[in-house]
Amino acid sequence: MTTDKNTGLIQRFTEKFINTADPAVAKELIASTAIFHVPGMPPLRGPDGYLGLIAMLRAGFPDVQWTLDDTVAAGDKVAARFTMRGTHHGDFMGVPATGKAFTITSMAIYRITDGQIVEEHGLPDMLGLMTQLGAIPGPQAES
Repeated sequence: MTTDKNTGLIQRFTEKFINTADPAVAKELIASTAIFHVPGMPPLRGPDGYLGLIAMLRAGFPDVQWTLDDTVAAGDKVAARFTMRGTHHGDFMGVPATGKAFTITSMAIYRITDGQIVEEHGLPDMLGLMTQLGAIPGPQAES
């Protein structure tokens, strides 16, 4: 695939899968052998693994949405920068619902083969998220 097609696939992945959790789109865009590397978790595999991750996020943030802000593609890889927004209405990583909204940056590198994602290395700003939820103290303002 060309780099334009690969970046288009990531755009579709964001809009039609991550933001909707549509299982049919997952099977179309994610290889059954795909592996997803997420900080603090064992690797996830295939469309079902990614659907499980989305379900975990939606349990804590039912309105969570990603905006694809930037992509850089070379060969079979696409690097992507996202803005992730949502509201904390359910338990997330042991933190009870706070009702607080958050906005964080997330970055990922995808590897694409034959029109499907076969690997992702994701790195969401978990420190920023937990700080915005009040689960950990934020930076102290200078006096």
